[in-house]
Amino acid sequence: MQLIRKIIVGQNPKDAMAYFTGMVVGRSKVTDIVLDEEHMFRHGKKRYLIYINDPAEGTMLWKSIDDMPCVVEFDCKF
Repeated sequence: MQLIRKIIVGQNPKDAMAYFTGMVVGRSKVTDIVLDEEHMFRHGKKRYLIYINDPAEGTMLWKSIDDMPCVVEFDCKF
């Protein structure tokens, strides 16, 4: 599995919405961005899942991005 560090969603990256690991969302933080491989296998479409960690609730699915134009930045260790 490749770790995704950042995803930019939208037709034009300059006007699009970006999500990245460590991003603060209210009192939570984005912990993981993953490509839903099962969805791709079953439906032939890409879907990205964004998970957050809330101090009181734990880790939960926050957003899914279904079949949208995206720029994906992977977490590369140099």
